[in-house]
Amino acid sequence: MSKSGLADSPFFAPAPQKVEPIAPPLADPPVQHVEPVKIKKPKIKKVKQPSNRGITTPRNHDTTVSRYQDTTTPRIHGVLIEMVRKAVKEFGKEAATHRFTEAEKKEIGDLIYTYKNRGIKTSENEITRIAVNFVVEDYKENGENSVLYKIIEALNE
Repeated sequence: MSKSGLADSPFFAPAPQKVEPIAPPLADPPVQHVEPVKIKKPKIKKVKQPSNRGITTPRNHDTTVSRYQDTTTPRIHGVLIEMVRKAVKEFGKEAATHRFTEAEKKEIGDLIYTYKNRGIKTSENEITRIAVNFVVEDYKENGENSVLYKIIEALNE
């Protein structure tokens, strides 16, 4: 027994002795250098713009901007398209009967069919009203140079 009497006790074991490992400790694996992946961008072909180097504006021909920069409504034969559009958009309440030839009815039917195939809805009434409003506005704008005036003159010769 030892001086304290603890050596023989089953609860107190002698201090463990230092044991040498059998195999040397594993070293960290060597660090591998990985090249970054390069993503190729698609090549975009540049369109060559024509050079304006040969075109110069003389100093005495300056460009001027109009003071009146309002947008203009398109005109056909002098008739404002917007005026005809507004007139036809207004609901027509007055009933009228018109006598068309067979060829005229067929032509109007063909127009309606053509627009239908393009996904645009129209009618015989709408086409007739466009025509009437166009002729009236053309006459107001152009008088003796209007389509109506010239055709009526030709009919009365």
